[in-house]
Amino acid sequence: MSIARWRANNAYMTSATQAEPPLGIPAATVVIFRNGENDAPPEILMQIRSRTMAFAGGMAVFPGGRVDDADFELAEAWTAKRELAMPVHEAAHRIAAIRETLEEAGLALGMTGAITDQTAKAGREMLDKDNSLAPVLETFGWQLNLDAIIPFARWFPKNENISRVYDTRFYLADMGTGDVTISADNSETTRLFWVTAQGALKMAEEGEIKLIFPTRRNLERLALFNSFEEARAQAEAIPVKTIIPQIDESGDQPMLRIMEDAGYPITAEFLDTVMRG
Repeated sequence: MSIARWRANNAYMTSATQAEPPLGIPAATVVIFRNGENDAPPEILMQIRSRTMAFAGGMAVFPGGRVDDADFELAEAWTAKRELAMPVHEAAHRIAAIRETLEEAGLALGMTGAITDQTAKAGREMLDKDNSLAPVLETFGWQLNLDAIIPFARWFPKNENISRVYDTRFYLADMGTGDVTISADNSETTRLFWVTAQGALKMAEEGEIKLIFPTRRNLERLALFNSFEEARAQAEAIPVKTIIPQIDESGDQPMLRIMEDAGYPITAEFLDTVMRG
């Protein structure tokens, strides 16, 4: 299934009561957890995007990117073999999160099989050449485990003044001890680092990293959790709704606001302090 075909057949709902918003560019990003040391809060994987990137250049973000035609094609083949499979569009977004993580960080998640540092490196090299996850799975005998990619949020920051607007689904994944090898691709990504959500917010306050509005709000939400299990429990308890930030000019200073029932502890920021991609 191509993106164009998906756009032409997008008559579905994001929840029982919420209609699908106008479409942006489909994208997926994943918050990857690993255990903190000595009962410390969990750490998450973040990366610095190259300053040359058109979207969020130089910003600290979670691994991810746009959903490609090949992701939809693999999702269609995967769901066709399973009676109780998830919708193709959902599978495609999870596959994109898996592919982008392998591509950008060299980290193989959401897959099962004989996965080692060496095979992950070889799979990444193959992915760089073919730009598709399907031949990587076939070559190394890996299987998709899409249940390991947990829906967390969906952000669609529409802006009439920006031609490239992403409709991004956020996911959670757990690496447990996190004893894996990662490396930046030095193309889209210039730096990778593990940090607690609170630590990332502190780095932003001290000017060490820069955060766009959705990333900051998600870090504030992630800082609520003392484990991956807590994050997963909240994600499963709160239905994913499409978050479309709105400008509120009712007060003395314009604010950028999001809905208050989506699990976020902070739902507004002064517009003149907001960083955008």
